[in-house]
Amino acid sequence: MSRELAMNRGIGRRVAKTAAVAVVALAALTACSSAPEPDSQAGQMAVDAEHTGDFLAELGLEGLDAKQAIDKLDRLPTEQRPTEFTAQVQPSQLVLTHQSGRTAGLPMPEDQYYLSAAPYVNQTHSCHFHSLTTCLGELYGEEVEVKASNAETGEVLVNKSMETFDNGFIGLWVPRGITVDLEFAYEGKTAKSTVSTAGTTNATCLTQLQLV
Repeated sequence: MSRELAMNRGIGRRVAKTAAVAVVALAALTACSSAPEPDSQAGQMAVDAEHTGDFLAELGLEGLDAKQAIDKLDRLPTEQRPTEFTAQVQPSQLVLTHQSGRTAGLPMPEDQYYLSAAPYVNQTHSCHFHSLTTCLGELYGEEVEVKASNAETGEVLVNKSMETFDNGFIGLWVPRGITVDLEFAYEGKTAKSTVSTAGTTNATCLTQLQLV
C-alpha cells in the first residue's frame, strides 16, 4: 500500500469528507487479511527463539511483548507505520513477517483477546485477522461511543467514548473464551455485532459494522 495514499487520508478530516476522500479510502481499504489458507506459510522462514530478540530489535519492537507491540503500532500515525514488515493479529499470537520472509510469533495474553473494530458509514472491506501495519478504516480520529458486554452474563466490559486510531480502527482487549456483544454509536448512528473470543481461528478484525 502506498504511503502517499495513506497520507492523503488526512486531508478530509471531518470538515471535508468529500468524494475525493472516498476515492482514497476505497483504494486503501484493501490491505487487511482474510482467513489463512493451509499453505499461507509458504516462502516464510521462522526466526528461532535464540534470535527473536534481535529480530524484534530490527523491527523497532525490542523488548516488547505482543500487547506492548500492538499498543505501539496502534498509536503510530498512518504515514509512520512500517512498510518493511507486517504485524498480523491472530487470536493466539501476533505474527510479525519481514519483507525478506522471516517471521516470528509473539504469544498473546492467555486471558485476553484483541479485537480491532472499524465502524463505517459508507465504505468498508473484508477482513479476518487484523493487520496493524496495513489495515485502513473509513473513520479516523473520530470519537465513537463503545459498549462491550459479556453476552452470557450481561457484564459490561467496556462503556466509554473512544477515538479511532489514525488507521480508522478501535482496539479492544476483552476476556478470552466468551461471547461479546458490541455496540458502536457515532453521530446518531449505531452498529452492533456479536463475536466469539474462543478458539484460535475466530476473527480479530471487525469491519462489517455499518453505522445506520
